[in-house]
Amino acid sequence: MTRPLVFATRNKGKLVELRQLLAGVDVLGIDEAAQRIGRAIPDVVEDADTFEGNAIKKAREVSAITGLPALADDSGLEVDALDGAPGVYSARYAGEGAGDAANNAKLLAALADVPAERRTARFRAVLALADVHGPLGGETITAHGTCEGTILDGPRGTGGFGYDPLFLVPELGQTFAELGTGPKSGISHRARAMQAIKAQLLAYLQQAGAAQ
Repeated sequence: MTRPLVFATRNKGKLVELRQLLAGVDVLGIDEAAQRIGRAIPDVVEDADTFEGNAIKKAREVSAITGLPALADDSGLEVDALDGAPGVYSARYAGEGAGDAANNAKLLAALADVPAERRTARFRAVLALADVHGPLGGETITAHGTCEGTILDGPRGTGGFGYDPLFLVPELGQTFAELGTGPKSGISHRARAMQAIKAQLLAYLQQAGAAQ
């Protein structure tokens, strides 16, 4: 028996991806975990200046509140012509509370005069596992993943979320939004981070379940 795992996100798209990557694991979103423990789980302030720092902070705070192992990701888009922006500010590139459309519009405006050959970019993700009341204690397990691509001058595709309609994977000739969650889950930055952490994560959940 494995322990349930809280995925520290309210992003439904990310939750769908993670459940596909961890088939057979009881993965709870933040709102589901809140219902299970009978109390609200506040948003974690993402004030670190690295993806790893934010992921660790989210995982530890959510684990502390829920009493369960928590996995958190911090991820974003790094555009070379913009010196790595939007980076850790990807979700709020157009301002606090900005939606995908506003973020995408700001990115396209920033790249308006940048030729196609200089629009190289990558999605980067860091996953962090914390279980502050369990065997991990004060330790965290982290893994990194990236996916290289280029930024188009307009959206393509209706699937995905965030910057997916603008992010072209050159070797496939499709954007993340055109690939959809199935094919995307094999090559995405989050999938590659999960591949790096999966064996250790599953072993830990088994160990934590046995210790109950």
